[in-house]
Formats: sequence, C-alpha cells, structure tokens
Amino acid sequence: MTENKVAKPAQGRKPKMNIPELRQIDAGAGPECLLLGLRDFSEAPKFGLFFGGIYTLGGWLIFWLLFWLSMPYLAYPAALGFAFIAPFIAAGIYEVSRRLEVGQPLTWEAVLGTAWLQKGRDMGWMALVTGFAFFIWVDYAALVFLLFFGLNELQLDVFLEALTTTRDGLYFILLGNLIGAVMATVVFSITAISFPLLMDREIDFVTAMATSVRAVMANPLPMAVWGIIIALCLFGAIITMFIALPVILPVLGHGTWHMYRKVVASAEQPEAERL
Repeated sequence: MTENKVAKPAQGRKPKMNIPELRQIDAGAGPECLLLGLRDFSEAPKFGLFFGGIYTLGGWLIFWLLFWLSMPYLAYPAALGFAFIAPFIAAGIYEVSRRLEVGQPLTWEAVLGTAWLQKGRDMGWMALVTGFAFFIWVDYAALVFLLFFGLNELQLDVFLEALTTTRDGLYFILLGNLIGAVMATVVFSITAISFPLLMDREIDFVTAMATSVRAVMANPLPMAVWGIIIALCLFGAIITMFIALPVILPVLGHGTWHMYRKVVASAEQPEAERL
C-alpha cells in the first residue's frame, strides 16, 4: 500500500511554524506498518528482544504484586493498561528503525545512548502522562470492582465464578470494558505517533500529543485499523501470559515508527504539499 496524496491546506490559512504537517493515508497503512515492523524486527532481533524482555518482566512483576496483594480482579485491567507505557519503553526500538531507514550502523552504544538521552527531553513528560493514565486506569478498575462486589476479598476461582454466573459479574464486565474502551481510545489518540515524533524532532510534548490527535482525526479509519491491530496483538500477548510479548512489543514499536513516517510529512517537504 502507498500513501494517498498529501491533503491540501485550508485556503487562506498559512501553516504555523514548528507544527508538524500531516498526510492522509489509506486503510491499508496499518497492515503495511505491521509487516514493516516485522521486517525491522527480523533485521535486528536482538534489540527488539532486549526491550521487549524488559517490558515483559515489568508485566510479570505487576501480575505478581496483584496476586500477592490478593487483588486478582485487577490483573486483567492492569495487563491492558500496562500497554499505555509501552510506547516509552519502545524508544530504543524507534531508534533501531530510524537507523535501519537511513542506513546507519546498529550498535548497543548508539541505540541505548539515544534511548537514555530521551529522559532529559520532553519524552520524559510524555512518559509521565501515559504513566498517570495507567494509574487512573487501574484506579477506575478498582472503583468498578468495589461498585459491584464491595470490599469483599475474593479468591481468583470465586471471582471468576462470580463473573461468569452472576448478574453483577456480567454488568461488571460490560461497564468495565465499555468505559475502558473509551479511555483506551483517548490514550491511543494522544500517543499514536507522539513518541516517535518526540524522538525524531525537537518538539514539546504538548505539541506532540496535539499532533497525534490531529493525525487520528485526519485519518479516522486507517488509525482505527491500526488501533485494532495493536489491541489484537496485545490481547494475544496477554493470553500467553506475556510469553509472546518480547516479540510483539518490538514488532508494534517498529510498526509505530513506520506509521509515524507515513502520517507526518517530512520537515524538508515543500510547504505547498503539506497539510
């Protein structure tokens, strides 16, 4: 698949300086980005497995803490919400894709050094935003649990039985997933391309989030397809107890870099061809 022509600017309005310009893409961009992500991963698997492994260990740690604290009901929402901070963990993966793109050598020093430098840039603020979103997500899940099951401390088998055999369990699943889907859509909108944008350009995190939202609004169907692909891949990781995550995370990370490249016009592109 290839990008459609770049959308024309509104007549009489001049693009603002330092505001990234956007392209219009077609619905096939999502599957294509997934394939490009798989290609990048296959070309440099050791970097992807390294960053994916770190993320996987974090997921297992969260699961262990929840069961140790007798909060198994938070395991599922925590596993889904943990994806909110995945784009920050994938900073090194974006750098790998960038280097493959321009033909620069791939070394641990270069990739890790670039990832480490992001903590002093607006990438850190962006990570704070997504981290806060994760905690709000988990707090919301706990609130919904209290709403339907009260302060009862349920063992995992009892909780699963209540979910599948009681009316409160059904309402808990419906309400939790409905509002969770809304929250996930909001987080996806502000992070769809903001992290690779911050990696690639000197830009503040507020502009990066606004650009990401603009990209989603300008390409609703293609970005919805990409969001569904991400959700399905992460769900596959969850049902394998994160065993598949060391591969899934880098593939999605590389794919996100290519989605950013498709949606955001090059800084060197002539102004007349930009949105």
